[in-house]
Amino acid sequence: MLKKTLRQLTFKMTMFILFCIVGFVMPSISFAENLVQRQEVREFIDEMVKKHDFNSLELTNLLSQGEIKTTIIDAMNRPAEAMPWYKYRKIFLKPGRVKAGVTFWNENEAALKRAQSKYGVPAEYIVAIIGVETRYGVYKGKFRVLDSLMTLAFDYPKRGKFFRGELEHYLLMTREEKIDPLSLKGSYAGAMGKPQFIASSYRNYAVDFDGDGKRDLLNNTTDAIGSVANYFSRHHWVPGQPVVGGATIKGKKYKALLDKGIKPKTSVKSFSQYGVTITDDIPGNLSGALIELELKSGHEYWVGLQNFYVITRYNHSPLYAMAVYQLSQEIRELHSSSLASNKSGSSGR
Repeated sequence: MLKKTLRQLTFKMTMFILFCIVGFVMPSISFAENLVQRQEVREFIDEMVKKHDFNSLELTNLLSQGEIKTTIIDAMNRPAEAMPWYKYRKIFLKPGRVKAGVTFWNENEAALKRAQSKYGVPAEYIVAIIGVETRYGVYKGKFRVLDSLMTLAFDYPKRGKFFRGELEHYLLMTREEKIDPLSLKGSYAGAMGKPQFIASSYRNYAVDFDGDGKRDLLNNTTDAIGSVANYFSRHHWVPGQPVVGGATIKGKKYKALLDKGIKPKTSVKSFSQYGVTITDDIPGNLSGALIELELKSGHEYWVGLQNFYVITRYNHSPLYAMAVYQLSQEIRELHSSSLASNKSGSSGR
């Protein structure tokens, strides 16, 4: 009797363990299900075949190798730009990044001068963008671009439409540039190369700046420099115009300016009507937007002009644009002082 009871208990325990294993495994099997079986992916494939003459079997085979990554969705849900300014600033405004920016400038001086001459964008802003994005080309991202775009296109509903568009651009871009779409790595949002262009930006704004017949933002620093400058120019950078000015506030009327957003819509000369005093010399005929940045205690205020808004076209956060601006100024200052020091040392010999 005891043996029979033990056998029954053993059988029940075995079945319980198997049930648990199946319970844990089944969601994983479902999650790893071939993506091309999903209706929205099939519809996407059909659209690419119809609109752009892709081969259905080849595209199906390619997309079947894409993977949904929860780490990508997690990263999208906790962007650095959600930080307060006093924390965000510390990520980029570091002595090492400033010094590396000067080194990058010195190593690519001819290309930067040519880009500034052609597009009207000062060298320090081009350097700062590449410095913020990839530490001057050192770190370009760890996610396979196809995985990032498929994850966000088909498993991130609130921005699915945008990323389906980017997936479309990516497939077109890799076909046009003759790149294996499975080979590229980038950011969790699918940005690529030294300047971290998303696929639509790559197709629309990348330039062959060294004249070798290829637009290569992945490995070619000269093309990256020219492409960043072209991006700014095409988004209406105004040569010779300031980027931001400092400001102080009084009362509560200034909040009406904050409500207008970061696009410069308000005449600078009328800012005083909102209790805002501009502490830098900015022509009154320009338009600006009031920018509020969070400090450990309180806030600081700036007037963002057209060129500040252009920087936000690269990344729509005013924190990002301010980090680029302040990094550019520190790089320019150190670059200028090192040139002066070298000249002084040379004349002293």
